[in-house]
Amino acid sequence: MEPHEKVLADLVVSSHLVPGGDLAELVFETGRRMGLAGTAVYVSDLQQAALVALPQPLAGPVDPTLDIDASLAGLAYRTERTQRSADGRTVWVAMVDGVERLGVLKATAETFDEELIGRCEVLAGVTALLLVSKSTHSDLLIDAERRRTMTVQAELLWAFLPPRTIGTARVTSSAVLEPAYEIGGDAFDHSFVNGGLHLTMLDSMGHDLASGGASAAGLAACRATRRAGGSLADIVPAIDQILSEWFTDRLMTAIIAHLDVGDGTLTWVNCAHPPPLLIREGRVLTGMLERQADLPLGWGFHIAAPAAVHRVRLQPGDRVLIYSDGVTEARSTAGDIFGEQRLADTVIRSTAAGNPAPEALRRLVQELLHHQNHQLRDDATILLAEWHPHRD
Repeated sequence: MEPHEKVLADLVVSSHLVPGGDLAELVFETGRRMGLAGTAVYVSDLQQAALVALPQPLAGPVDPTLDIDASLAGLAYRTERTQRSADGRTVWVAMVDGVERLGVLKATAETFDEELIGRCEVLAGVTALLLVSKSTHSDLLIDAERRRTMTVQAELLWAFLPPRTIGTARVTSSAVLEPAYEIGGDAFDHSFVNGGLHLTMLDSMGHDLASGGASAAGLAACRATRRAGGSLADIVPAIDQILSEWFTDRLMTAIIAHLDVGDGTLTWVNCAHPPPLLIREGRVLTGMLERQADLPLGWGFHIAAPAAVHRVRLQPGDRVLIYSDGVTEARSTAGDIFGEQRLADTVIRSTAAGNPAPEALRRLVQELLHHQNHQLRDDATILLAEWHPHRD
């Protein structure tokens, strides 16, 4: 058998000139050289309900989709732990980019020992990196994540959004956004900057292309100001200026925050948005992050009058939950609102069960969609940031 280091090196080199549609086939060939009978690459769909197989003719027939909640592959995805079939001839390995779950790698062999499973896990990691590198310019990879057609405003916003989950040894941030294919005015951002974690949530009035355009422009103004060295107090008037100049009929609420990952200081601005929730040791600290909110963006008020900047010191293990009003105001067919308490309880139960933040939010969205019979009447966006400085 060839040295697996050389095999993986050849995979990386060969991938440079391979289009995204041929990536699964290249991984299959690499797996054969590593001693596997075969491989199959599955990516998660946009709403994280199913795993979808990428085209791979060399592998022969494969299941085109697998349910994330009702399959061994889905268990590997949900837990981010390698799973082995009952007959011992198949393993499922989560493909993770940093802390962002992308899908799973299926590997088959006559028998698996710990060394071969370890090689599969390395192969899954390299495959994840290659998927990310190809997905920005491969419609086949993007289409694999989609189960139906996306509206223009949703296409616009998804193009501006960062990965849903980012993280380091000290902090993790994860977000979800629904309705994924018709999203209009909600948007989120998270990024590492200046020794900390930047967080933004925007909620533009309306649910049309202008709403999506306003949120996209708001994110651009936020990033341009932040990357030029601006503070939270500088970002607010920058967004306000853009909206008042180019989107004169659009108001926007916002939470813009910075978490110092060294000492746990959370700094934030609230422009007419629902206040964030602070979850500590399995319970919500009521009112801990509730402050007098400033006016919404879009009136130009903040160009001359800076928004108030608030501060609080977090404790290790604290989670900050930021959400749009489409979450708590979601109503069932009987008129029952989802509410802040149900939002917090769902997250607390899921994280208490040992689920990582991305899985906790996936389950929360499932409950939210079920609550409204899968017919959301407003955008619903949730962002969960956890400060865990002692993991390193």
